Amino acid sequence: MHDIRFTPEELSTLREHGVVLFANRVIFDAQPPMPQARIAAVQSLCAGPIPGGLLALWEVTAGGRLDYDLSLEMNGNLEGISWTELFWNGSDGYHDLQGWIDHELELAQEAAEESGEPWSGKLTHLPFGGFEYTDRIYAVVEPGAEHGQIVAWKKGLPPAWTHALHEDSVNTVASDLMGAFAALHLDEDPLAPTSDYFAGQTLLEYLDDRHEEHGLDLDLMDKLVALYSRAVVDWRTPLAEGTLRHKPSLARVALRHAIATDDADMVAQLAAAGVGFDGPLQGSALAVDVAVGNGAFAAAAALVRAGAPVPADALGSIDGQISPELTAALLANGAEPDVAAIVKCAACGAPASAHLIAEACERAGIDVAPAFVADRDAMLLELETTLAQMQDGKLGHYLGQEGIAERIEHLQAFRL
Repeated sequence: MHDIRFTPEELSTLREHGVVLFANRVIFDAQPPMPQARIAAVQSLCAGPIPGGLLALWEVTAGGRLDYDLSLEMNGNLEGISWTELFWNGSDGYHDLQGWIDHELELAQEAAEESGEPWSGKLTHLPFGGFEYTDRIYAVVEPGAEHGQIVAWKKGLPPAWTHALHEDSVNTVASDLMGAFAALHLDEDPLAPTSDYFAGQTLLEYLDDRHEEHGLDLDLMDKLVALYSRAVVDWRTPLAEGTLRHKPSLARVALRHAIATDDADMVAQLAAAGVGFDGPLQGSALAVDVAVGNGAFAAAAALVRAGAPVPADALGSIDGQISPELTAALLANGAEPDVAAIVKCAACGAPASAHLIAEACERAGIDVAPAFVADRDAMLLELETTLAQMQDGKLGHYLGQEGIAERIEHLQAFRL
């Protein structure tokens, strides 16, 4: 693979279009370098020196946007970290850089007052990136062994968000900023995506706009995209070499690809290569959860055949026309039946699966009929309300109006 190098003229042109390169990663909507006076003002608020990597970044750009994948383990979950912003003053984000610094200073002061311990008035962790109010990236600026580390914080979501992180959590991204940028990657080729939403989508749209509306040269744009695509992780080579089972992060990317493409053969190939399926793949969701929830029923069946663990609440992930064969396999391998799953299958147009789950509920001693009527009526009310709001232009939904109407019809027609 040959190096992709840009001439000074090309780099200057890219900067004119709001694009800069740093640590082999692409920053777009990039701001001019941060003035030294502003850096000094930030430094005055820190408990120790601003790490060299962050200073080097700010000498290139005061902030901008990123479009990469990043996953970290947090409280037993595998969490996707949204690091889409490099905060800068004057941005139209949830807060700009100074706004986030002020936010952290307020929190630190409140914590000191509550604990009764003295506080220096200085930041130990400097916020410089993240996404809105849900994800934040910090540089450790407190003197000591952890100085310079890059730390991610993620906000916990309410319990209703199944498989999500339910309490605020932190983990280290890397020992320094260069390592953190190296951790930014692409799970999938942005030029050949497997889903409607993917890392790279926002950058490609930005570049298309710069080309069509502002005259960015197409050859230079293609060269930049080629460099950007170097961040796509390669799991196929270790799979072919028989070493993928020793690379868990790559194995998870491969498994997510197999599920995204509903590729039962790839699941079987991963199983034959010794890849394990027993850890979280997305939040707290195991592979079977993810496959069932995404409607990747061929991949889900292959996972069950390969011995992947079936969570007790796997039927709660159903959101499509699941076959009775797969439903039976899930029930036989640990999935627990409940009335909500009957209603979901009925709504999704899977009456045979709904009847299988109803029979399993009865064997488990559940009085199905009255519970079904209550749950069905509640779902019908929710769907009908959603449809009315969509027709009034007040709400959008991934199923669309036709999809919602179809689920209403299925529920009304279903009989136990």
